[in-house]
Amino acid sequence: MKASIIILLSLLSPVALAQSDKEPETIVEHNQLMDHGDGHLMDMEGGMVMGQNKDKLPPGCDRISEDVEITVHAGHKYAKAFPGTMFGFDRHEWRAKPCARLTVHFINEDHIRHQWMMHGLPKFLYDKGMFHLEVTGPAKISGTLILPAEDRTYLVHCDIAQHMEKGMKGQLIVGKGSTPFPSIPGVTDPAIPDDYGAPGARAETVAGAAGQPLSPPPTAPKGSSGTFLLGIVLGAFGTPFVVARLRRRFQGMSGREIVQELAALGTRLVDWVLGRLSAGRKSGESPQK
Repeated sequence: MKASIIILLSLLSPVALAQSDKEPETIVEHNQLMDHGDGHLMDMEGGMVMGQNKDKLPPGCDRISEDVEITVHAGHKYAKAFPGTMFGFDRHEWRAKPCARLTVHFINEDHIRHQWMMHGLPKFLYDKGMFHLEVTGPAKISGTLILPAEDRTYLVHCDIAQHMEKGMKGQLIVGKGSTPFPSIPGVTDPAIPDDYGAPGARAETVAGAAGQPLSPPPTAPKGSSGTFLLGIVLGAFGTPFVVARLRRRFQGMSGREIVQELAALGTRLVDWVLGRLSAGRKSGESPQK
């Protein structure tokens, strides 16, 4: 019985992919959604919006900076330009200003379920820390949120099993952005690049993994004491600015919300430091011959 099911699935998969390659049929627009509270909207046909927010300003936003609308197409055919992927968006990077009111029109052109999910939003304002559009296609669904005041880069992806791993991911850059995400198709380099170097270079890598001695460890760069003093000076002059910015950021928030926001800021700081360390490690590596 189990073998029969596996054979049946293997026969149906090429058919599903072939259908998704065709031009989509009439796009069904899901615009009669039931409001379940806290920005959560659904209908009986499987359309879903989570994190809808059209009017509540995030802390640090005195007003809506701009109204922006983007249309995102999703489907199998958008993966063709990126070998090794199976699903994709028509674009993998979007930009908006801090405090912008962003409306996303999500058009799923496949005959399966897809999502446009954005992570990392403040949970005291967006209950699940995310903004989420979901629909089974061919169909269209729309949702709106107000972006936080900080310059930051947010991960966007489809959370259906293996869809992100097979290429359906992107990033939304708010203002100047922050550390970009790796492996965004057509936008950023892969997190772990393929290694096709000379056999000697690969042997050295294997030896290092086995604990055998390699080249001597790098020495500390000269001038580190000067860098330390410069950090002290910058910290002394920058602290009043940071305190004023945090006071404005936390205006009107409860104690619990302040704690949650501080935790989120700490997480972002750790991510930024790790990103810088990773970039420094890559720049310090000698090119393979």
